[in-house]
Amino acid sequence: MDKLAKQLRADAALIDVQVSDELERRITASLHGLSPEGQEPPTIRQRPAAFWWASSLTGVAAALIVIAVINSQSRLDEAPTRAPEISPIAVLTTPIIDWKTESAMLTSPLRKELEDLQADIKKAEQKVKEDIGL
Repeated sequence: MDKLAKQLRADAALIDVQVSDELERRITASLHGLSPEGQEPPTIRQRPAAFWWASSLTGVAAALIVIAVINSQSRLDEAPTRAPEISPIAVLTTPIIDWKTESAMLTSPLRKELEDLQADIKKAEQKVKEDIGL
């Protein structure tokens, strides 16, 4: 181990590195725990608790005002207006939906389709065998 340490020291002594002044200052500042000149860490400013209460109360007040405005525009004591008459054109253009439903039995048609496809594949195999002479 001593021989390896001597060899490493000798190799390190042969290394010639030139460092710029700026890099030297940054390394020194980093080693001393200082930030380079001109850079300051951002300061975090916390808002007081009164700010959060005020913003919450403002939101609640705004919501109550919106509800009051909407409710004032639609009063329950007013007489209901007459329903608009439905024109025959509107009735004819409205699609009619048939709500009668039945259980779908799809297994037998799908099974039949599978059998037909398998028969077609067998016929194609036979034709290919005949074409190549097997």
